[in-house]
Amino acid sequence: GDKAFAQFLTDEIKEEKKIQKHKSLPKVSGGWELDVHGTEAKLVRKIAGEKITVTFNINNSIPPSAEEDTQEQQKPDEQEPELTSTPNFVVEVIKDDTKQTLVLDCHYPEDEIGHEGEEESDIFTIREVSFQPTGEADWKDTNYTLNTDSLDWALYDHLMDFLADRGVDNTFADELIELSTALEHQEYIKFLEDLKSFVKCQ
Repeated sequence: GDKAFAQFLTDEIKEEKKIQKHKSLPKVSGGWELDVHGTEAKLVRKIAGEKITVTFNINNSIPPSAEEDTQEQQKPDEQEPELTSTPNFVVEVIKDDTKQTLVLDCHYPEDEIGHEGEEESDIFTIREVSFQPTGEADWKDTNYTLNTDSLDWALYDHLMDFLADRGVDNTFADELIELSTALEHQEYIKFLEDLKSFVKCQ
């Protein structure tokens, strides 16, 4: 059984490498530096007196696909529809002269399709906003966290503009999807290769 499994994995790795779009990870425009640790990626950008970091993890970042829908639309020569990784991401804005970090928890809503009536809808939304002590690894549950569900829309718009001024806008969010998808695929291939070695190991 293991032999057949290893053979299957070999073929699968070949196929995945064939459809791999990026041999190296795509860059995010706007002077962001990328740092990757396994499945977690961090983008850092410094502007006058501020440091902005965006962190995301590719684990569980691929939304469950609606299998039924894709069957009919598939052209015969297509393989599976392309998987896209849309991870939640956390934006931290650190000002040099304060002890606080503004933390914005963002995500890509699944029901984006519904907004087509609106002009220029944002492709990501802010879910939560809080202040955290700068430099502390563990965030405190005792710090007030603002949930945007019940937020005054004018305040929400200002928060989105605040992010856009710091380079976190729709273009960034698009490029983040591209980067995350490439990273996820890379990790998936690596996982298949590790699994193959593991299965073959006597």
